[in-house]
Amino acid sequence: MKILIIILLIFFLPNKVFADKEKTIYEKIDLFSEVLDKVDDEYVEEIDQSEVMDAAINGVLQSLDPYSAYMTPEMYKEMQTETSGEFGGLGIEVSMEAGVVKVISPIDNTPAYKAGVKAGDYIIKINDEQVQGKSLTESVELMRGPVGSDIEITVRRRGVKKAIVFKITREVIEISSVKSEYMDKGIAYIRLTSFNENSASQVKDKIKEFNKKKDLRGYILDLRNNPGGLLSQAIKISDFFLESGEIVSTKGRKKLENRKWFATKGDLIRGKTLIVMTNYGSASAAEIVAGALKDHKRAIVIGEHSYGKGSVQSIIPLKNKGAIRLTISKYYLPSGKSISDVGVMPDIKIEEDSENFVINTKTDNQLDFVLKLLNG
Repeated sequence: MKILIIILLIFFLPNKVFADKEKTIYEKIDLFSEVLDKVDDEYVEEIDQSEVMDAAINGVLQSLDPYSAYMTPEMYKEMQTETSGEFGGLGIEVSMEAGVVKVISPIDNTPAYKAGVKAGDYIIKINDEQVQGKSLTESVELMRGPVGSDIEITVRRRGVKKAIVFKITREVIEISSVKSEYMDKGIAYIRLTSFNENSASQVKDKIKEFNKKKDLRGYILDLRNNPGGLLSQAIKISDFFLESGEIVSTKGRKKLENRKWFATKGDLIRGKTLIVMTNYGSASAAEIVAGALKDHKRAIVIGEHSYGKGSVQSIIPLKNKGAIRLTISKYYLPSGKSISDVGVMPDIKIEEDSENFVINTKTDNQLDFVLKLLNG
């Protein structure tokens, strides 16, 4: 009799558990419908049910992590326009944290950068509107506007007691991802501001150009305030400086998302000393490059610890011509460590306000500091 009961439990318990789970979901759907009806009938002002539903969908996604979000058809179309490399705005990469907008990084030479906005700033007000309670997409929409129009943002900054107010004029944002300079005393300097489709080829061309210099002593790869971009470009650029070994891996819920990328033979700078500069605004793809080169002891990482955005988002189109941005996997460095929340720790910590943190060809003591690193 006991054996029969056990057999019945084996066959019927999973079905019961599934049925109970399904029942709970349908009860929640009914509850949501009831709440929506109550709001529609009783709220102090008339509501747009379509907008409320959009907010509810976005709420589901935002509850997962700061990087997942819903895009209406209009937002999705605008995003596709932005990826072409030219768009209007302030020039900041942002995420949502604790109900407010957090600056991941200001983009070089954009209105926000020139005004003094920094990585890690929390935007609490946009013009006269409080950010608390708004979704990331709603906040981003508030920051957008006609080119030439003014916007006022209020931020809270680490270590500063009073809120800081910035008045910024919106501009067309043109992203040029690679800048370079051959500095005094044989130092090749490459600044990478983002990872777009042409970043790797531009970096490779600069390396070829610098390698012709007879007095070349080493390279600086500056990834400060680089918010990331294309994974493929991060892998290619890391590979330029490595002979072998793992660059990065991703792990997700689906087997398809569990992947590893490896370096191919051929160090383009022929073993010369490489310094990588990071700060709190170095995120995502920038962290992959810095982390891979650090783990393989191929570069000296100096500066501040990086942002800690170690997740992969996929843009998934929807039937209504909108889309969702959904986190599908996480990045892991060759050491096996996840970038998420922790970031890449520098070998030599230098605060952003330090004199040595600004590379300037006209300042001898800064060059001497770099030369000491290049000479080991």
